[in-house]
Amino acid sequence: MTGRPYAVPVPKGYRIGPWEVRDPVASGAFATVYEAVGHTSGTSTDAPRRTSDAGELPQRAALKFLPTGTRTPRQLHHLRDLAEREVQLLRRLRSPRLIRMYDALTVDDPDHPELDGASVLVLERAEGSLDAVLARTPAPESGPALLAQICEGLHQLHHAGWVHGDLKPANVLLMADGSARLADFNMASELEGTHAYAPGFATPDYTPPELLWPEVDERGTRIRPSADVWAFGVLAHVVLTGAFPLPGGSSEARSDAAMRYARGREELRLSPGLSDAWRDILRDCLAPTHAERATDTAALLRRVEEAAGTSRTPRLPRLRPRRWRRPALSAALAAAVVGAAALVYATPWESEPAAAAPPTCEKPVVYENADGRGYMAGHSGTWDFTIKRGDGGSQVRELQCLLRHLHGITEVGEVDGDFGPMTHGAVVTFQKRAGLDADGMVGPATWRALRAEP
Repeated sequence: MTGRPYAVPVPKGYRIGPWEVRDPVASGAFATVYEAVGHTSGTSTDAPRRTSDAGELPQRAALKFLPTGTRTPRQLHHLRDLAEREVQLLRRLRSPRLIRMYDALTVDDPDHPELDGASVLVLERAEGSLDAVLARTPAPESGPALLAQICEGLHQLHHAGWVHGDLKPANVLLMADGSARLADFNMASELEGTHAYAPGFATPDYTPPELLWPEVDERGTRIRPSADVWAFGVLAHVVLTGAFPLPGGSSEARSDAAMRYARGREELRLSPGLSDAWRDILRDCLAPTHAERATDTAALLRRVEEAAGTSRTPRLPRLRPRRWRRPALSAALAAAVVGAAALVYATPWESEPAAAAPPTCEKPVVYENADGRGYMAGHSGTWDFTIKRGDGGSQVRELQCLLRHLHGITEVGEVDGDFGPMTHGAVVTFQKRAGLDADGMVGPATWRALRAEP
């Protein structure tokens, strides 16, 4: 970020409630994100007004500053709308593939008028972005696995009745264990029937043809979930091939190509190196009209997982070492270290070699993160996201693996990521054994018991 202006310049060491600002991480047109460390004692005179409390806060976090207390009245209207959209979504949705918000603050500091009134979102700290990965390594080897997780996040978002509105590599964050999270929900909108209403601007390269010149009324632009599907198709082609699916040396030229494509005067330029499965997926995502696109994200997720080879045992990239403990009473540390990590991120935190003995479905291992210490049988790492009968995805797969291979409950059905009747019965059996309410729903208490040594 050297030489780039910040949307909200915040001096290093600035204290805001329990947080001390450290280095900047990223900056866009409307916000700047800083690394921050928490302090358990002492408060500053510029302590903000707390608007929510998500319980115990982590030691390290990312602070997203939006200048909602400055600028012109018209700019303030837009900035406050963007901040309110993101806060509303993150307060209401808690999904493993969406970045977590711990708190929302408002700066009250008249001595610093450039910061006074700014909105600050306290977010889960990531290690980098997909955009930074692609800048260093076009078409990374880990791309298919990441696309499966991005599609899973999109499905979670749509299932909850929201449209992201600005899906692109910069808004996909990568965590310390290499897993992906969707982020930056400034443009997100809740569906009202078949449509939502979003601000009248987005990123042209990831905007479907019908929204390049939209009709905008007082509520904003009418947007459908199919807009996210188009954006996913563009993103997937960029991740898999390092190139956009429509020709042009600039965003403007590619937008013109998209309009010609929608009118039948341009063709998609899908890379010949794509497999048949990926080509079919991208054609369905990048259909010229919204009605032709693959808007059933549950079915799309299954296809993406199959094309990526991640349906049963996802293999994810790693950013820094994790000290895996083998499943034995001694819990001795694994000593072998494999080669350098495949991904390097343009962030203040450098990647390091990955540790040996990551978990598999058949061989769960002990790990530690901010939520605690326990067994992992995949790369979900879920502790507090509730799943139930009828759900699907990597969290269900990990549940099935833990039940079968850690707790010996074999009547779990197939380890296929679908929470069916046999998996429900296995959960009830486990909950009775663990002395929990046998409701068949897997929430925080059941996850904690599942991850404990049997």
